[in-house]
Amino acid sequence: QKKSKKSSETLTFKRPEGMHREVYALLYSDKKDAPPLLPSDTTQGYRTVKAKLGSKKVRPWKWMPFTNPARKDGAMFYHWRRAAEEGKDYPFARFNKTVQVPVYSEQEYQMYLHDDAWTKAETDHLFDLARRFDLRFVVIHDRYDHQQFKKRSVEDLKERYYHICAKLANIRAAPGTDLKIPVFDAGHERRRKEQLERLYNRTPEQVAEEEYLIQELRKIETRKKEREKRTQDLQKLITAADTTTEQRRAERKAPKKKLPQKKETEKPAVPETAGIKFPDFKSAGVTLRSQRMKLPSSVGQKKIKALEQMLMELGVDLNPMPTEEIVQMFNELRSDLVLLYELKQAFANCEYELQMLRHRYEALAKAGSIGPLSAEGAHPDGQAGLGIEEGKGDAKDQIIDVVGA
Repeated sequence: QKKSKKSSETLTFKRPEGMHREVYALLYSDKKDAPPLLPSDTTQGYRTVKAKLGSKKVRPWKWMPFTNPARKDGAMFYHWRRAAEEGKDYPFARFNKTVQVPVYSEQEYQMYLHDDAWTKAETDHLFDLARRFDLRFVVIHDRYDHQQFKKRSVEDLKERYYHICAKLANIRAAPGTDLKIPVFDAGHERRRKEQLERLYNRTPEQVAEEEYLIQELRKIETRKKEREKRTQDLQKLITAADTTTEQRRAERKAPKKKLPQKKETEKPAVPETAGIKFPDFKSAGVTLRSQRMKLPSSVGQKKIKALEQMLMELGVDLNPMPTEEIVQMFNELRSDLVLLYELKQAFANCEYELQMLRHRYEALAKAGSIGPLSAEGAHPDGQAGLGIEEGKGDAKDQIIDVVGA
């Protein structure tokens, strides 16, 4: 017994230090089995659980006939079923759902449903097929008797059927009731199918042209968004310049007496883009005035270089003596210069866009797609701006765009 215990102890392997238990379990188990491909629970598997065989008798099964209620020919079929279910209905009979097709009398047809394009025999044939094939109009069109009656399309059959259903619902409804009448727009359906046929019959060149136009449209939309953003930034700069000048004038005109705190808080709010926003040093301890002259990190390197160049052109020292008044004036000057630099950049962008639009207009005018501009910047017919010829597509049929690009 001691030898067997020792041999069993030598077979077991210890988990190395630093290795997680889950990783070690992936290597091998105690029985050195291969790791499973899928996560499995070994406690409830076929190895441990045995079949529970009882001494009870097996439920008897019987070969018995059955009929399907969906069939009207009375066909008899046979299958195996439990003996306890003998005499019960066919279990799949509950899935035999049929569409309720309305029935009309001779008097109702003559009074309300008469149509010169349809005979009564043709209408009866249509409703008979609708009952047989559960309003599957593609099948109805396939089974339609085109030799005896006039050749009809699927849209014609649908239009006639739903028109009769709506008429019968209006006739038989009690006064004051809210009706949900089915409406079928045959013209819309025809245009939709025509559009689908055109879409299906496109050539590869037309598909490539459409993709190119979609890409150009996206580029135009992005340019439009950029232009709107630039106009907003320009408006912010203009309002910032106006508010700063008004604020300076008000400070110069105001007396040197201390105003109440309420009036000081009622100053007009200056946008963040107004020049440079210097940080306020309100921390405890000793601070240098020259520290208040340092430009914040939000100002880019390009603006800093342009600012230094403008100060050199004005003959202002880049590092003046940091007295209280000089620090305040120097910071205000640099803030105004940055604001001026931003306004110049916005003006240059607007000039560039205007010149680009002029060149584009001249190219379109040479091509003959637009008319010449009058002195007031409008067309001779009264339309303003760059008027591209419209109305070319009015003669074409209006096709509903079913598949959006």
